[in-house]
Amino acid sequence: MESRVTIRDVAARAGVSAGAVSLALNDRPGVSAGTRKRIVEAARELGWSPNLAARSLAQGHRVHTIGMALTRAAAGTVLDAVHMALIGGIESVLTERPCSLLLHVAPDLDAEIALYKQWWQSGKVNGSVLVGVTSDDPRIEPVHRLGMPVVAVAPPQLSGPFPAVWHDDAMAMAEAVRYLSILGHRRIAHVGGPVMLGQSIVRAEAFASTAAELRLEDARSVHTALSAHEGATATRSLLADAGRPTAIVYDNDLMAVAGLAVAGELGLRVPEDLSLVAWDDSDLCRITRPALSALSYDPFAFGAEVARCLLELLDDGRARSRVSDAPVLVPRGTTGPPART
Repeated sequence: MESRVTIRDVAARAGVSAGAVSLALNDRPGVSAGTRKRIVEAARELGWSPNLAARSLAQGHRVHTIGMALTRAAAGTVLDAVHMALIGGIESVLTERPCSLLLHVAPDLDAEIALYKQWWQSGKVNGSVLVGVTSDDPRIEPVHRLGMPVVAVAPPQLSGPFPAVWHDDAMAMAEAVRYLSILGHRRIAHVGGPVMLGQSIVRAEAFASTAAELRLEDARSVHTALSAHEGATATRSLLADAGRPTAIVYDNDLMAVAGLAVAGELGLRVPEDLSLVAWDDSDLCRITRPALSALSYDPFAFGAEVARCLLELLDDGRARSRVSDAPVLVPRGTTGPPART
């Protein structure tokens, strides 16, 4: 486990006292120009940065800041109304302390890892929330080595050493597929997210296992980047096949709305010719015509649970992983029995 670089470490490298380091790095008189330069170079070599939390505590202020980072690509995909509600839920609990949420967008995963290191070694955050967890996530090992308290928004099989907070997406997917099967659908498709994304893995596996259990004629999962454009492209490809699906489950609302538009372009009636189910029951699902059937959950409450888990970890040094209620299927105007052929 990596430890924070301290003033004593800098002092040992520069061959001076800790007091001299404090004077030099706080730009106070009492050390020569040559000694100051040597101390600054030692601090730079060790990657030292001031511990902002310790400094605030010394001034009589209690600092609690929680970090949350997204890569630029992920931010462009997920910062919709549902995810903003999740962030709002996190903040609603943090403000009870009071605490604050530090949200940052990093260019890529390497930059995100470097950001966690800088946050922790400087004392800028007391802990972090890890989102967008993937299979063999490259962030988990280096962030764990830091010793920083972290909660992963991910199923426990992907959260590594961190406590996990997650939805029972497998149960929700099984409910959606069984519902469509009861309506009479035998050819059902799933338009999911990136193949390595944790929630996409869970949903695709549940889709495949439920389809096998129900002995569906044709059940396919297509992976996308969760954008409206890729949702539309995947829908066109699925509907171009001779044995096209009569029902599609989408991993978010944006792709489902795009799929509804594609069905209209192709002259298909919804739900008579094609039934659609969206994940994330947002305002988008309710304002389409017909309104989209959706798997619904409360992202604000989920965010609050994430924050409670992290505060438990900060208070007790450990926290239990917890599963939130499974999303519930809300049937609306885009699901019905398939047309007889």
